[in-house]
Amino acid sequence: MCRPPPGVGWSVRRMMAEKYLENVRFLVVDDNMFMRTTVRLVLKAMGCRDVEEAINAPDALKIIEGFQPDILIVDWEMEPMSGIELVRKIRSAQDTPFAFLPIIMLTGHSEAERVITARDTGVNEFVVKPFSAQGLFTRIQAVIERPRSFVKVEGYFGPDRRRKLRPFSGEDRRHAAAAAAEPAESEAA
Repeated sequence: MCRPPPGVGWSVRRMMAEKYLENVRFLVVDDNMFMRTTVRLVLKAMGCRDVEEAINAPDALKIIEGFQPDILIVDWEMEPMSGIELVRKIRSAQDTPFAFLPIIMLTGHSEAERVITARDTGVNEFVVKPFSAQGLFTRIQAVIERPRSFVKVEGYFGPDRRRKLRPFSGEDRRHAAAAAAEPAESEAA
């Protein structure tokens, strides 16, 4: 078995021992060869067996069709198409199963505006470079064990952007819409 990278915590070691990520397919999209190699080696150390790499967003779109990854890890700054543009393209193709592909943004940009832009574009999780194996594993674990429902509203399709339940006043339109749909479904049966 691969030895974990330095600094990998107990939970990562436990998951590695249980072969937690053994059957998860990853596509790593980054124009920097060193970063692609680093991410691939970290994923392999975590027990991943199936990791593909793309040098840019157009290459990733071609690979996605044939490889059918379970999780996409993508850099923000790339040419000729940025990682954000790639996410927009994937999320806008709602007639394919790839529109629901979990996407982790791995970038050197940690500004709040960037995090918000990524969230509002449809990124599931966000990791800042330089990253730790534990930090990446935590985000991977989140998309596997706590997937967020996808929502479609005007101007947005992607994972629910709300992570925290906060009290609000007013009508709960989500639950009201679901309740209104239930009687119609039972009448059709």
